[in-house]
Amino acid sequence: MEADNAKFEKTKKKKKMEPKHKILLVDDEPDIIDVLEYNLKKEGFETYTAADGVEALKIANEVVPDLILLDVMMPNMDGMETCIELKNNPKLKNTFITFLTARNEDYSQIAGFDAGADDYISKPVKPRVLVSRIKAMLRRTASQRAQQEDVQGIFIDRERYVVKVEGEELNLPKKEFELLSLLTSQPGKVYTREIILSSVWGDEVVVGDRTIDVHIRKLREKIGDDYIKTIKGVGYKFGK
Repeated sequence: MEADNAKFEKTKKKKKMEPKHKILLVDDEPDIIDVLEYNLKKEGFETYTAADGVEALKIANEVVPDLILLDVMMPNMDGMETCIELKNNPKLKNTFITFLTARNEDYSQIAGFDAGADDYISKPVKPRVLVSRIKAMLRRTASQRAQQEDVQGIFIDRERYVVKVEGEELNLPKKEFELLSLLTSQPGKVYTREIILSSVWGDEVVVGDRTIDVHIRKLREKIGDDYIKTIKGVGYKFGK
């Protein structure tokens, strides 16, 4: 019984420590904000609110939300202009922006996407449907982040096989890219030669340690000597 209680407390503590997704709600109608905030908090989201675009820009820069729900028609700064400004903020490069608006004309949706929005939802929408859409959007952004990330100044797009160092795109052969992708997947972790060979070349391909060393040397020539560390007698790790 005591063991079960300890397990329950440990699980409960773990759940409390799990980070909540942060959502910024931007709308000049308080009633709409209240309904959205109530339903999102009930689902465990951490919510922030803004009544216009100017306030939204300030809050977004401070809290860096995972997702922003943005109205189009607002005072001081409309949704389209706000979206453009949000997209120009480097801190918000991983923030998903979707319009939630009564403007459902085709040209409004096109303008929204041209402004940089990731999605467009027309009002009215049932709260349960909206929550489901939000969860789907966050799953999509999580997947995109797994494919694209900036690791200590090196940008890696694993889906498109793109690597950029200080904004300059590098043309890496496939094996060099896969080696770099492996090492940067967990910076600081030491990858043994056996794991590197198995992950990059596969168990069915017979290559020697010299092959790894050559590829490491070529990577260092292209990205700089400071990124990949040699752990003598073991393997390699990524990290300055």
